[in-house]
Amino acid sequence: MAEEISIENEVSSGGMGGRRYVARPKICQFCADKNIKIDYKASDLMRRFVTEEGKIRPRRQTGTCARHQRELASAVKRARHIALLPFVSERPND
Repeated sequence: MAEEISIENEVSSGGMGGRRYVARPKICQFCADKNIKIDYKASDLMRRFVTEEGKIRPRRQTGTCARHQRELASAVKRARHIALLPFVSERPND
């Protein structure tokens, strides 16, 4: 019985074959391309770093470095304050 449970756990977690996820390091696009400036007025750039709910995406999703993530967060907050970006999503939750 205990062996069956451990085998089922391996199958459900992808332990026996299937696709494998290979984590590759994400490179900060602001460090890689020095021409891209973080500006609160560039709402199209800011939208890429905000979820549909209006939350700022974390570093592990975007791949930005700590320095640029801090700059990005303050720029998103400024853009929200002057209504270039929404604070929350436009559609209500059902």
